[in-house]
Amino acid sequence: MNLEITNPAELQKMDPVFGQLSFDNHEQIVFCHDKYTGLKAIIGIHNTVMGPALGGTRMWKYNNEWEALNDVLRLSRGMTYKSAITGLNLGGGKAVIIGDSKLDKTPEMITKFGEYVNSLSGRYITAEDVGTTTADMDRIHEVTPFVTGISEEKGGSGNPSPVTAYGVYMGMKAAAKYQFGSESLAGKKILVQGTGHVGETLVEYITKEGGIVYVSDINYSRKEEVAKKYGAIVFEGDDIYGADVDIYSPCALGATINNDTVYKIKAKVIAGAANNQLAVEEIHGKILRERGIAYAPDFLINAGGIINVYGEIVKYSKEEAMRRTENIYNTTLEIFKHADSKAITTQQAAMEIAEARIEQRKKENANK
Repeated sequence: MNLEITNPAELQKMDPVFGQLSFDNHEQIVFCHDKYTGLKAIIGIHNTVMGPALGGTRMWKYNNEWEALNDVLRLSRGMTYKSAITGLNLGGGKAVIIGDSKLDKTPEMITKFGEYVNSLSGRYITAEDVGTTTADMDRIHEVTPFVTGISEEKGGSGNPSPVTAYGVYMGMKAAAKYQFGSESLAGKKILVQGTGHVGETLVEYITKEGGIVYVSDINYSRKEEVAKKYGAIVFEGDDIYGADVDIYSPCALGATINNDTVYKIKAKVIAGAANNQLAVEEIHGKILRERGIAYAPDFLINAGGIINVYGEIVKYSKEEAMRRTENIYNTTLEIFKHADSKAITTQQAAMEIAEARIEQRKKENANK
């Protein structure tokens, strides 16, 4: 296993792995390389105090390997807090495969990746994410039991995206309740950025309730398709962050709330499915609070997917998964209340509650 460096001179200018800004006492980073299948992957295991690290495998065409490393570090850390805040006995992990999923992915590559997952003996359990599918999980399942999100035909819970969308919908309604005094989204102008599986299902939920949905996506034909299907409006402006809407829902990739956008946002609520929406949690979370914008922490409201696949491990039904996901509404209101009582950001409030649960488990484990 090795990380292939294309430009050693550039590497010398960069911090070592342990010095990366996104490194947060991760327990294990595994670099996976197989020249015969073209596999280049990184598995990040952030924390296993609560249980085995579970998190999806993302396949993306990163600009370089250091960008991929940064992504897996941030995503795996987020999974630790996502599981803790939702009360699951799971740790945080994530994997990335470097490459274009539409051009580079092969069955042999996915099988080889599954073998690397299997070599970790259950410390990391994988699942579907951007660029991977239920069919990929089925293939991985042929070489390892440490995978979730396999098809219902093979005894799994299937695509977790609809449950993820339901959790985001519940979190959005809770944030609306906090900010506007009513959980109803009827008549509210909502911009959904990203119309993948989760974004599309979220659009469906909102439009059925009577919300006025604007959709944005780098894939023009995709946003046109979703808009036509649900009666949504294609956002035509150049600046989606300055859009005159009530709610901004980032459902594509992360870090859309950054130095360039945080002061442009006119929406009074931010509630979306994307991971790591705040480019710098402390800075941008604080600015949102100062501007009176209600931010529903992403790792809380997008936890429906992991709640769904967790059912494969502990054997609860799809109905139970939806019931647990619906509780994201109550937890989101709890986070807003906690943040106000301590005059901190909602991101900090959610992290405090999650960290308290992890510390409690540490004590329990030490006393066994």
